[in-house]
Amino acid sequence: MDEAEKKKMFDVDSAALLVKELRANFGSGKTKSYGWRVSQMKNIIKMIEDHENDFVEALRSDLSKPELESFVFEIAMLKASCKLALKELKSWMKPERVKTSLAAFPSSAEIMSEPLGVVLVISAWNYPLLLSLDPVLGAIAAGNAVVLKPSEIAPATSSLLKKLLGEYLDSSAIRVVEGAVPETSALLEQKWDKIFYTGNGRVGRIVMAAAAKHLTPVLLELGGKCPVVVDSGINLKVATRRIIAGKWGCNNGQACISPDYIITTKEYAPKLVDSLKTELESFYGKDPLETKDLSRIVNASHFARLSKLLDEDKVSDKIVHGGQRDKAQLKIGPTILLDVPHDSLIMNEEIFGPLLPILTVDKVEESFEFINSRTKALAAYIFTNNRKLKEEFVRAVSAGGLVINDTTLHLAVPTLPFGGVGESGLGSYHGKFSFDAFSHKKAVLYRTFAGDAPARYPPYTQGNLKLLKALMEGSVFGIIRALFGW
Repeated sequence: MDEAEKKKMFDVDSAALLVKELRANFGSGKTKSYGWRVSQMKNIIKMIEDHENDFVEALRSDLSKPELESFVFEIAMLKASCKLALKELKSWMKPERVKTSLAAFPSSAEIMSEPLGVVLVISAWNYPLLLSLDPVLGAIAAGNAVVLKPSEIAPATSSLLKKLLGEYLDSSAIRVVEGAVPETSALLEQKWDKIFYTGNGRVGRIVMAAAAKHLTPVLLELGGKCPVVVDSGINLKVATRRIIAGKWGCNNGQACISPDYIITTKEYAPKLVDSLKTELESFYGKDPLETKDLSRIVNASHFARLSKLLDEDKVSDKIVHGGQRDKAQLKIGPTILLDVPHDSLIMNEEIFGPLLPILTVDKVEESFEFINSRTKALAAYIFTNNRKLKEEFVRAVSAGGLVINDTTLHLAVPTLPFGGVGESGLGSYHGKFSFDAFSHKKAVLYRTFAGDAPARYPPYTQGNLKLLKALMEGSVFGIIRALFGW
């Protein structure tokens, strides 16, 4: 390795120097100002608008992502997040006045949102624009300095982000570090004020272990097997289309909130399968490998992983639709499997691809017990017109988020927190939840020199004890009794 290559390497020393520089710049107070935050968010919008075609091409290069998906699920959603933050930032930054207790009378109190400091965002490859800049936006809105580590598995988008963020944003407080495991490991060696990671549980554990060394808080957006319960007596065509949109219309199943498997009754399963077949052919044609409306599998490693799930002996004869593969083009057609064994590989790891198993039960209510016997998912869905079944689903099923009679759409509602529970994640963001995720809620109590209570101070007497008990319990009558010695 020559000297030029050594200089280009990003190692632990480089990471330490970067954090030191950003911490000094954060310490100057520049990122805390309303004006700085607004200017950076406006520049993100300008960057997206100036280079929309470049981002579409980068996403096509990385994933063969259809332009419509790139625009709707990455570009438009990111711009909407920016515009909401710009509109609401003043109110988010404003201290929240809260009531005080009788024990602190006379006083006033407020909760002040202050930035955490210097934060690290490690993003994912499946939505490499949105999942990079949406958390960065939250960090900026909250007034932090931030380092973004985009995924090396989406190299075109990563390179574009590195180039454009350096041109449009304040590089004294916002940086991009490209690379793979060595660079990420170097970053994780450092002390951060928060780490935001999007990805799988295996790496999530590594991130959390590294953060624990410094007692650094983490926000982990992971995933899991998102179930879809399908009841009878519904508008099957609409339900089927919404399942397809959430599964294959979201990056060909390569999304953390895509439906992972369906549960329906044995009686209703044939109708559901027929409807899925009809609508899939309507959307993607008789040969889905030829359509331009499906993303490809991200790389050869993930193609091999998905092929292994399909080729398992106990699963290979369960395919009722699809199964087409083109290894050279990294394409797998929408594939439906019926009644796969519960102990099969496909039912024991997150699929993250275009394969959709359907499990059957005698009664639809039995599905809740099955879902709850598994690790908690990032999302869970149900299609039903039965009011009691909806209520029971909401009450009984624990997941990061629930959607009734649709899939994935909660992602687009900024007033809802987006995040997991248990092994599907830790913490949440979107809208004000993003601002809060990167803020410390500082408690502030204001008092004057009036109203000093001698009972607080030694010597401790029975009268003092009675008065303090009354104060702590908030009993006005008890205070009067204590003051008069009753």
